[in-house]
Amino acid sequence: MDSSTWLLFFFLASTITVTRADLPGTWELLVSNAGIATMHTAVTHHGTVILLDRTNIGPSRKMLRKGHCRYDPNDKVLKRDCYAHSVLFNPTNNQIRPLMILTDTWCSSGQFLPDGTLLQSGGDLDGLNKFRKFVPCEPDKLCDWQELQDVELDSGRWYATNQILPDGSVIIVGGRAANSVEFYPPKMGSVHLPFLGEVEDTQMDNLYPYVHLLPNGHLFIFANNKAILYDYSNNKVLHNYPPLDGGPRNYPSAGSSAMLALERDYSTAVIVICGGAEYGAFIARSTDTPAHGSCGRITATDAEAVWEMEDMAFARVMGDMVMLPTGDVLIINGAQAGSQGFEMGSNPCFNPLLYRPAEPAGLRFMTLNPGTVPRMYHSTANLLPDGRVLIAGSNPHYFYKLAGDLPTELRIEAFSPEYLSKDRANLRPVMEEYPDMVRYGDGFEVVVSVPLSVVGMVEVNLGSAPFVTHSFSQGQRLVKLTVTPAVPIGDGRYRIRCTAPPDGKIAPPGYYMAFAVNQGVPSVAQWVQLTA
Repeated sequence: MDSSTWLLFFFLASTITVTRADLPGTWELLVSNAGIATMHTAVTHHGTVILLDRTNIGPSRKMLRKGHCRYDPNDKVLKRDCYAHSVLFNPTNNQIRPLMILTDTWCSSGQFLPDGTLLQSGGDLDGLNKFRKFVPCEPDKLCDWQELQDVELDSGRWYATNQILPDGSVIIVGGRAANSVEFYPPKMGSVHLPFLGEVEDTQMDNLYPYVHLLPNGHLFIFANNKAILYDYSNNKVLHNYPPLDGGPRNYPSAGSSAMLALERDYSTAVIVICGGAEYGAFIARSTDTPAHGSCGRITATDAEAVWEMEDMAFARVMGDMVMLPTGDVLIINGAQAGSQGFEMGSNPCFNPLLYRPAEPAGLRFMTLNPGTVPRMYHSTANLLPDGRVLIAGSNPHYFYKLAGDLPTELRIEAFSPEYLSKDRANLRPVMEEYPDMVRYGDGFEVVVSVPLSVVGMVEVNLGSAPFVTHSFSQGQRLVKLTVTPAVPIGDGRYRIRCTAPPDGKIAPPGYYMAFAVNQGVPSVAQWVQLTA
């Protein structure tokens, strides 16, 4: 290679490096060994994060507290199991504490109750009909999982989806061989939902259906490539939406889905579904079949709604969609080929994408700074109160496999969107005064301080804490409150008058992260309980 060719090579290499470095967002390693592979995650109103795996996976890399072991004569791997399969992570000091869970939580579902308790339901084997609870405590206290003995699921639920309802109860939708719904607290037995059977195929693409509570009080339920408007109170399908092009979108062909932020008069709800696997990739166990890169967007509250199609910069299966405090959506994790399942994916997708709903079609996707850790099957992404996104998990293997190209991943990372960059620090507000509890429809005030003068309107947005598993955030929601212009009260402080959501159809009761957002830069959230 002559000197001019070498110069051209180094010029191109340096250009690529600069381009990568200039992409928005930053990564940081928080924990090099969480002790467990993470299949499910949820952020509590004490700011801690529950990480959860399955129990029948054999030895993890975290021991339970001394004297605490699980005894299960039916466990084929470890009948006396002294290893943790759930841990509690504290993002303020990156400490990990083991938790003890008894019944199998493999591919289970969950949702927070109005009092902040995490309800966890179903799973495999001895967990199939089980309910569990985790009552969060302060980080320096001891709290652990509770197996409920006085109530069980009417139908076994494996790969189901949970959604909190306006009255604070929870509906549990679908699951393998469970084309029905039921409720917690129990209101009746299982209620058959024929739609779930109609969209089931030979590779079961109706699992982990996408369920969104619309502001009209009905449910948008999507499975495979079809969706319905469902009146759960009367077990009635009110509307059939047009099919979404591009093949199946649910497990095992999983893309991901999010409902965009509710705002203004709260009458409109827009659903976005992105990515997915080619039909048949799962059946054929094909790891190199390219994933889909298409996204569908639909106004679910419109009687004549149709899908608007767009293409992402990357094909993606097993991605996660995270609602950011600004109303933008982060699409992160996943693979560019194969499907969900053990040893079923390949070609990790390292580049996150930012989906900007307010932009016109064709300009909504922004490519962000790539990570370096493959995050594929059984990985998760959760918004933290400080605005970062917690990234955990990835175990493409039936048991733990810590060597090879795509190992069982025990590292925990955080991705910081561009709004947390140093050049935007002077725009970041601080919530100095806020209520701990707000009732529906009530007016209330918050006081924020901002290093620079406020320009325009400061938003106050409520973000839920979803239960994240298998590329879908169950119960995820962002509600933009009606606010008055910020009034300066001296020393860089501003008073903002807010109006709480009118009812539980807009925001079900429970704990929310309240963010003040100034020119696209969110504050650290404060937890506010919304109640009737």
